[in-house]
Amino acid sequence: MAKIRQAHIESRRIYGAPRIRDELVDQGERVGKNTIARLMRKNGIQSKVHKKFVVTTDSRKTKRPASNILAGAFTAEKPNQKWVSDVTFVPTRKGWLYLAAIMDLWSRRIIGWSMGDKNSTELIGDALKMAVQQRRDIEGVVLHSDQGAQYASGAYQQYLRDFRIVCSMSRKGNCWDNAVMESFFHSLKTEWVVFEDYKSRAEARSSIFSYVELFYNRKRRHSFLKNKSPMAFENTWMPLN
Repeated sequence: MAKIRQAHIESRRIYGAPRIRDELVDQGERVGKNTIARLMRKNGIQSKVHKKFVVTTDSRKTKRPASNILAGAFTAEKPNQKWVSDVTFVPTRKGWLYLAAIMDLWSRRIIGWSMGDKNSTELIGDALKMAVQQRRDIEGVVLHSDQGAQYASGAYQQYLRDFRIVCSMSRKGNCWDNAVMESFFHSLKTEWVVFEDYKSRAEARSSIFSYVELFYNRKRRHSFLKNKSPMAFENTWMPLN
């Protein structure tokens, strides 16, 4: 029980029995998830309750969106084949803080992000520049987003051409076309943000940085990755010659 409680606390009370079981196995314990689930119920330990959140897409001014090249294929065989991007917002007592993020679908790692007080082309451009700096050999990568006006802007499209990135966009009003990014934002909101009361944008920035870089990328176990974290998955990948 001591190790169960510790694993639960270290996940900020996010993990349920399956992920806690993997944490304990990595520590050398031999225990089943059903036993952990029973002990958690008996001792009143449970993962946080999920709540709904708001989507920020506004595509009313996007007249000529790019084709949906990704077409719902949310897997990749190696790094820098398929990236996805989106923007969400976080409430603070001083107003909204917007977060733009880019994920590599191969490892589900957030490779680029940017935060600011406006949902602007500069915001998503900064996230893109960070992703480009983080990765190598990106020529030809497909970068998928919604049809938001910022993504369709001339400045952003020029960034893509400069970096030789292929643009893909969701169908209008179809959130399932970018479901993996929606899922990431859902996790951010329901595991982290909803339990906070940010007094300033600076406080929210620090908190979101901790979630993205210190927890999600490095520690959070992802079912798609067989309960490895994105960076643990990347560190064990061996490219084929």
